[in-house]
Amino acid sequence: MAQTDSQSSTFPEIVELNVGGQVYVTRLETLTSVPNSLLWTRFTQSSPGDLPKDGKGRFFFDRDGFLFRYILDYLRDSELFLPEFFKERRRLQKEADFFQLPELSRRLAAVSKDSSYTEDSGEPEEAELASPVTSSSDATLRSPDANSGYITVGYRGSYTIGRDIQADAKFRRVARITVCSKISLAKEVFGETLNESRDPDRPPDKYTSRYYLKYNFLEQAFDRLAEAGFHMVACSSTGTCSYGSNDPGDDKLWTSYTEYVFCR
Repeated sequence: MAQTDSQSSTFPEIVELNVGGQVYVTRLETLTSVPNSLLWTRFTQSSPGDLPKDGKGRFFFDRDGFLFRYILDYLRDSELFLPEFFKERRRLQKEADFFQLPELSRRLAAVSKDSSYTEDSGEPEEAELASPVTSSSDATLRSPDANSGYITVGYRGSYTIGRDIQADAKFRRVARITVCSKISLAKEVFGETLNESRDPDRPPDKYTSRYYLKYNFLEQAFDRLAEAGFHMVACSSTGTCSYGSNDPGDDKLWTSYTEYVFCR
């Protein structure tokens, strides 16, 4: 039955997607930025009622949710910078083929062909990983040290010490782990665990001190940094003390802020 309600036959300016269980929020103009691509066809030649949705009404695509972030980056800027030691280039090429992005697929295929990597070798794709994927209109490649830089991880914690100095300190949960770095580095290292609700539209070459992580365990953050080749070069901490009331005999509440600086 044809839809008569004009509101139900058009897509909103801000579109929510569920790709393989990963949720993405983007603009309609981003999804339709490449003419004749699959997303362009779905969101210009169809109506919202024609596309499958999940239980919360988000448009659903049964594809690799992790790799879709690179598809979306390409749609935004017509270029793509993959992280160092990226081992899923061939899978990403399959996703590019599915979403009918021939220029992206061609560049991924060209880099793979030039690489000395073979499917059966089991070796990392180091030769091809050094080359970024860009659009044909952008002839400028990133510099050799574009993936190097600093990431500062900070957290604020607190604990209480009672009047009995022999008693165990009562630690409170870390409220938030913050990330300060170049946008592209933060996204590379922390991926889907990075909360981008603040500074959501800053380009990859800019810096931010407003990102934070979706978890509050420092070990997880440190593990991700180590896996990405970062090592700690400095740390600093400050602390303040206050009382629960005006009575100096009450429990002391200590609040600390600590920053760890990592470099690659």
